[in-house]
Amino acid sequence: MRRRLLGGIWAAMSLALLACHGQTSDDDAAFGRRVRAYLLSHPEVLQEVSQRLDARQEAAEETDQRKALALLPRLRSEVERDPRDFVANPNGAITVTEFYDYRCPHCADAAPKVLALIRDHPDVRFVFKEMPIFGPTSEHAARAALAVDKAGGDGVGLYQAFMSARPLNDGVIDRIARQKGARPEDLAPGGSGGFDKHLADTGVLFTKLALGGTPAFIVGDQIILGEDMGAVDAAVASIRAKRA
Repeated sequence: MRRRLLGGIWAAMSLALLACHGQTSDDDAAFGRRVRAYLLSHPEVLQEVSQRLDARQEAAEETDQRKALALLPRLRSEVERDPRDFVANPNGAITVTEFYDYRCPHCADAAPKVLALIRDHPDVRFVFKEMPIFGPTSEHAARAALAVDKAGGDGVGLYQAFMSARPLNDGVIDRIARQKGARPEDLAPGGSGGFDKHLADTGVLFTKLALGGTPAFIVGDQIILGEDMGAVDAAVASIRAKRA
């Protein structure tokens, strides 16, 4: 990743310098070689540019997160109480919401700990937000999961099976979904069209909260990005302590 980033920086700097230099096309190649030679002789320039880009990106992400946290109280109902979402431990007093994609490796890594949280802590009300970001197969999996929920099937079992299945392809998705209770008509081509609005609304919410990727968890007033289940557990423990 770093190598690709530095390569992109070098290319961008070269183009910019060529534009500023105002050379004709006959001179471009020679000037490009001089630019390359300079940058190879002074690699600290690339390092400095990379560091500044990193700092700028971090600052932008922090700004987005502050805005998202400010919005969270107004979005609380959409995050925690959308009746279309599947919920485990629905009577739990502490709500944890996860945005995830079944084909996301980080989501799959977090899944066993998510399942343990649900199993070992019945006071945790866990909201599953289908957020397919890895293309058509992920979208198919999300619709199949919603079909299982619609039919009153085994949503937790499906989550576990989908997160464990590798590869997760269309055939595996349909087979598991049928096993977990989905009706064939909801899995047929075009049969899950009714779920499109639900997934689109979740996508809008995902963007408003500047989550950026999966998995992402919301616990109380905290937004936890990535598979940091330690932070999720700590946030749950903090809310539990305040309620004691």
